[in-house]
Amino acid sequence: MKVSIIGATGYSGLEVIRYLHTHPYVEIVSIHSQTENQSIDTFYPYLKGLLSLPLEPINPEKIMAQSDLVFLALPSGISKEVAAPFVKNGFPLIDLSGDFRLEEQGAYEKWYKKEAAHYPLIEAFDYGLAEYRADISKPFIANPGCYATAAELSFAPLLQEQLIELDSIIIDGKSGLSGAGKGLTQASHFIEANDNMSVYKMNEHQHIPEIIQQFQRWEPALTGIQFTTSLIPVTRGIFMTAYAKPKNKIEPKELLELYRRCYEGKTFIRIQEENRFPVLKQIIGTNFCDIGLSVNEATGMITLVTTIDNLGKGAAGQAIQNMNLFAGFSETEGLLHVSIYP
Repeated sequence: MKVSIIGATGYSGLEVIRYLHTHPYVEIVSIHSQTENQSIDTFYPYLKGLLSLPLEPINPEKIMAQSDLVFLALPSGISKEVAAPFVKNGFPLIDLSGDFRLEEQGAYEKWYKKEAAHYPLIEAFDYGLAEYRADISKPFIANPGCYATAAELSFAPLLQEQLIELDSIIIDGKSGLSGAGKGLTQASHFIEANDNMSVYKMNEHQHIPEIIQQFQRWEPALTGIQFTTSLIPVTRGIFMTAYAKPKNKIEPKELLELYRRCYEGKTFIRIQEENRFPVLKQIIGTNFCDIGLSVNEATGMITLVTTIDNLGKGAAGQAIQNMNLFAGFSETEGLLHVSIYP
């Protein structure tokens, strides 16, 4: 399969390149940038001897003539404009931005503070939570957000089995700095972020409606969640701690068995052993989602501890997984990387 990458100089675009470099059935035939016009290995010397394609302007007609699929690794608000000609021509596309994730009219404007894409375009996209794709043949995939991926994979078994009180869901997500992209803000300045931790977008994070949208597919009666995000001084990774109250008492071994059964055969979801909880280091540079489980004997509350790489399972890794599903490759092709440890 021949692919093109638009937005190749951003963190997610570079991660797509890293995964595809070792993919046995994929060739990167072109890479594109809105601002750069030099060779990618000149712009990023760490790619010397690995990839030396020129960064080309975005020309949809040329891309469609030479490729079989395109990855859009552009910021939200820009991606929807670039995607339009590909969608109108029926050309397979995987979008890593948030522009095509929210189905409800008005939700994108409210949460992203930007004008929405034309809604017939949004309706053409399949939400790409890879382990729960309903129709892998659809050519337009809206790759999920990083926090959303972690939250949805954390709660899927509990919601599908209707085991928890819906008004008890609390999600506390912490992300490394790369989750904010390359754009600089005061919060991402080294002086502010180093040796520090800060809450951001309290009750306003754009992944809230995305999470609720997917949760409601499993449990339509759900109306809301409590979701908090924090910035931690690491380069990459999401560490999520989530809580819920079960409708009926559940034993730790029952909970563990539920998750093992639910994710049996799903290579990239690794359920930890009893009383073991994942750490960031075990998933950095990978497409794995690791989940640890606990039940508080005194309160009955369920605690879920989930780790993913925000640039891996939370972005590029899941995009490659979705490409594999669409193309008919093994789901794991190009993705069985060992974590960068220590």
